[in-house]
Amino acid sequence: MKTVSDISQFELFIDGKKQKPLSGRYFDSISPSTGEIVARLADGNVDDAKAAIAAARRAFDAGIWTKCSVPERGKYLIRIAELIRENAKELAQLECIDTGKTIKQTTFIDVPTCADTFEYFGKIEQPLQESYLAVAAPVKSLIRREPVGVAGCVIPWNYPLIMAAWKIAPALVSGNAIVFKPAQLASVSIMRLAEIIEHAGLPKGVINFVSGSGQSVGSELARNADVDMINFTGSTATGQEIMRLAASNTKKICLELGGKSPNIIFADCDLEAAVGGAMSAIFMNQGQMCTAGSRLLLEDKIYDEFMAALIKKTKALKIGNSINYDTDFGPLISAQQREQVLNFIKIGIKEGAKLSCGGKIPESADLKNGFFLEPAIFENVKNSMTIAQEEIFGPVLAVIKFSGEEEAVKIANDTKYGLAACVWTKDPQKANTVARQLRCGTVWINTYGGFYNEAPFGGYKQSGFGRELGTDGLLEYSQVKHICADQTPGGRPLVSGWF
Repeated sequence: MKTVSDISQFELFIDGKKQKPLSGRYFDSISPSTGEIVARLADGNVDDAKAAIAAARRAFDAGIWTKCSVPERGKYLIRIAELIRENAKELAQLECIDTGKTIKQTTFIDVPTCADTFEYFGKIEQPLQESYLAVAAPVKSLIRREPVGVAGCVIPWNYPLIMAAWKIAPALVSGNAIVFKPAQLASVSIMRLAEIIEHAGLPKGVINFVSGSGQSVGSELARNADVDMINFTGSTATGQEIMRLAASNTKKICLELGGKSPNIIFADCDLEAAVGGAMSAIFMNQGQMCTAGSRLLLEDKIYDEFMAALIKKTKALKIGNSINYDTDFGPLISAQQREQVLNFIKIGIKEGAKLSCGGKIPESADLKNGFFLEPAIFENVKNSMTIAQEEIFGPVLAVIKFSGEEEAVKIANDTKYGLAACVWTKDPQKANTVARQLRCGTVWINTYGGFYNEAPFGGYKQSGFGRELGTDGLLEYSQVKHICADQTPGGRPLVSGWF
């Protein structure tokens, strides 16, 4: 057990320097694998949020950052990418220990993706360039993309480094100033990232990080009139509260919220590939993903064969401390999250679904202090059941049998969410026909979880609005200005002689 003096302490980062929280309070980061305290973080409150907002406001209004060209701003992002790669091993370990995400995933997915996103947006330029419109009138019609201003960015705890890059990189290169709020349960890697970004030499106040327990900081970002936009990723319920608070000052909002993604597997699939894909879609990061393929829609013709293979492979997963490279399946983020997932499992059983695999707390002595839970698979699920309709955010798979394309599409769309979906079939025409009928923002065909800096990501319905990544995600952080200059010969447009 670490002593207090051994535990790392992270301060706020406001106006270009580390600052202690005004309250003097700190909160603990608890390792989901061991239950031990691994770090202490500044517990920022509303007053700290206001200080960060004021710093960002001054930085933006001073114009130092906005007057830089897009390529000049891009150089800072490329430098940040370099610094992330230089500190990759440390960041991977911190995110693993802090969140329970396996070290394999943080090492080979999260940290490289974070760096790559900064580099990608650091090299982008064309979408932000001025352009002229061909207008059927004697005018010069110019379109400018200008930064929104101060952007408040709030993320959840499941993919801190990746989501930080998704928000910070396009916001910065677009010329905005930022106040960034990480989740209470996953602040360590982000506050270390703040220290790393400091070395890139950005003008003070351009980016500010405020860690904190509870929702007070995020709420202040939403309600404060000096914040021009808010980009929030998290639960649908919290997103709705963000909308209510932001309505008081009509700021721009971008929301990426919950999901209940259908994973549709047809009888003509590559069965081995589809089994592996189905497991990745629900058990990656212990099912704590907004895009988790938590509803497995399985065609009746291959149901028995597929389920036998799926349950066998699931039972073989090695559950263990996330820091070990041979661990396949780590802990959930917290004891509270595990209790919420266990409650959903109880509801599933009560409503008549069959728990065919897992769903229990492991009995192994070396796992007793962590927040572990066996991956669960339910059969005999009806799409009207709670476990098929509500986002569980844990390793619980609801398997629903279907017959034919029409029924599969009907079940898939019968949800309040619309974030992502998968389709598994060897028939390209069928895959594309089904994909076009699914009401969601992303459809993967014969794969899962491909996120690309070039491609937009976001949801339909109660999964939110707005987009991350790609040109669409970049332009979320800008506003459009039309400058119209008269070009009438002689300088006397019709309007000047109207009266």
